[in-house]
Amino acid sequence: MPDAISKSAAPAAQTIYLDNQATTPTDPRVLQDVINMLQTRSVGNPHSEHFVGRRAAAAVEVARAQIADLIGARPEEIFFTSGATEANNIAIRGIGRHDQGRNHVLTVATEHKCVLESALSLRDQGFDVEILPVGEDGLLDLDQLSSSIRDRTALVSVMAANNEIGVLQPIADVAAICRERDIVFHTDAAQAAGKIPLDVRSTGIDLMSLSGHKLYAPIGIGALFISDDSPIRPEGQLRGGGQEGGIRSGTLPAHLAVAMGTAAAICRESMQVDATHASSLRQRFLEIVQSRIPYARVNAESAPRLPGNLSLTIPGVDADHLVGALQPHVAVSTNAACSSGVLQPSHVLQAIGLRNDLAESTIRLGFGRFNTLQEVETAAVLISDVAAQIGENRGASAA
Repeated sequence: MPDAISKSAAPAAQTIYLDNQATTPTDPRVLQDVINMLQTRSVGNPHSEHFVGRRAAAAVEVARAQIADLIGARPEEIFFTSGATEANNIAIRGIGRHDQGRNHVLTVATEHKCVLESALSLRDQGFDVEILPVGEDGLLDLDQLSSSIRDRTALVSVMAANNEIGVLQPIADVAAICRERDIVFHTDAAQAAGKIPLDVRSTGIDLMSLSGHKLYAPIGIGALFISDDSPIRPEGQLRGGGQEGGIRSGTLPAHLAVAMGTAAAICRESMQVDATHASSLRQRFLEIVQSRIPYARVNAESAPRLPGNLSLTIPGVDADHLVGALQPHVAVSTNAACSSGVLQPSHVLQAIGLRNDLAESTIRLGFGRFNTLQEVETAAVLISDVAAQIGENRGASAA
């Protein structure tokens, strides 16, 4: 551990968790509902016909309605999955399974890996998959999107909020372009749902992927919104008992569905408070870091973004070394957790034009509901001091 640890503000007794884009802690109110559902006398298969099965099924339907309320949907348009990755696969690969005379898909270079990989897999079925670039601000060029659409375009997939740099894409405008051409529009809203207002009905979204563990529910549950007005409905990927309207066969984990429903209801109620809180923590963190490391820079700084996201480049500091040196005091990441173990620069940072050396000097922080001002200030001083020491050591080694 670098000497800077002992010279900076005293670390908290527990790890300061600042990686809320990777996953959020389970809200205690959500956890209590999970515990209640798992108690011996409450457990029931929601697909069973007896009393406890019907009781579990009723709880799932309440959760379905709560998730629908969060995004302005109808309950019957919400289909539970194991998470956003599965939802994205169903949405993209499921549309690809239709013989509709259209075989062109458009998506964006900064999408989550599961969207890009799902789209690219359609090439095996004869699809032409086109990946559009973004600017330095991380934003899609709407004119380029519009001019890229063809008569045989089946699907456009553009994420609502980026999981690394937090940039908000103009999904209402994208939806309008698609609706004019009768093209299915899918958005991965795993990072956006519960953090910014979303209304699928007024926006005109056909498919939307959601993730429970990004909005203070446990890992292992997600949902796919499929509009009743979608020009094409995706086909299910899992065969079995035909649960979830045939979109996703398999026994539903009622306790996780209930958890996601409760989390969605809490997010709907506290969204503005959470956003203000996260934004203020982000601003305070930046003030401290930039006062101590003036050359630290925010990626895609000019773009609209999630309130609690921060992609920060500290030139000359190896991000992997920094993250390791901070353990176990502060939890931040170098890129998306879905890409952990991948020894190459982030595709998102490359897409916004960041040089490899700068991409390798970038950390991602996510400020959330349960972070406090005191721990954020402590983390800011600690990260600044450790980064400065790493930078000095690196310079000395190079000399």
